[in-house]
Amino acid sequence: MAYSSDVALPRFGAMRRAGLIGLVVALIAVVALFLTTAFARVQPGYVGIRVNNIGSDAGVASQSLPVGWYFAPPGTNIYEYPVFTRTYTWTKSPTEQTTVDESFAFQDKNGLGLSADVAVAYHVDPTRAPILFSRYRSDMDAIISGPLRNAIRNAIVERASQLGVEEIYGPHKSELIATALRRVQGYFSPVGLQVEQLYWAGNIVVPDAVLQQINAKIANEQAALAAQANVATAKANADARIAKARGDAEAIQVEAEAIRTNPEIVNLRAVEKWDGKLPTYTGGGGPLPFIQAK
Repeated sequence: MAYSSDVALPRFGAMRRAGLIGLVVALIAVVALFLTTAFARVQPGYVGIRVNNIGSDAGVASQSLPVGWYFAPPGTNIYEYPVFTRTYTWTKSPTEQTTVDESFAFQDKNGLGLSADVAVAYHVDPTRAPILFSRYRSDMDAIISGPLRNAIRNAIVERASQLGVEEIYGPHKSELIATALRRVQGYFSPVGLQVEQLYWAGNIVVPDAVLQQINAKIANEQAALAAQANVATAKANADARIAKARGDAEAIQVEAEAIRTNPEIVNLRAVEKWDGKLPTYTGGGGPLPFIQAK
């Protein structure tokens, strides 16, 4: 029995040491896990918003966080908003942003259905980032796909309903998107979302039959303008010829009157055209040319 007791004691000590080592390893793992989850980083190009979910100071912090590492224990979240320019395109193409059709559908003043791809460029005002989060309580992607998209769609729909399809497809195309941009900027700027640009990301989609009519009308208008230009050119040429003929006639009249009142002008014209050579042969008794000229 004494021999068995001597053997058991070392084994018990080894097991105890192994247990202590395991406990230390577990504690280290817990501490490492706590440290990795208790700190959050605000990356370059972004601004942070601290949100406390527990405690007396629960809520959205009024000051935004610049780039850096921050202590964020359990119950605290740090959200990031971009302060650099980002873009997003709502398109029908399944190979762009998403696989679903995100294009905008709207109508003209006559109820004709139209659609278009629209792109936006935006950034967040770092001083107003907490206001933006307090308003929507979501990350940037959710704001873009929800409130911003809805505001843009409503602005386009409202302005398009005041225009005909030919105006939307033609002279008011740029004005429509510019009007929508101003309305969206006025709505989001006070809460910190700066919408920089809003633009068509392609052609406005019009029903084929209507598009053919628009193209035919444009072709007719261009042909009419070309015909008017041809008429104007022909008239200008005719006027020029008439003016030249009138000028020539008046010049002849002036010269005839001068000759009538002063016959010596005839001799003067002949002298002006004479090359200075006398005829080789002259008739007997004939006068020499210009003999009367002085």
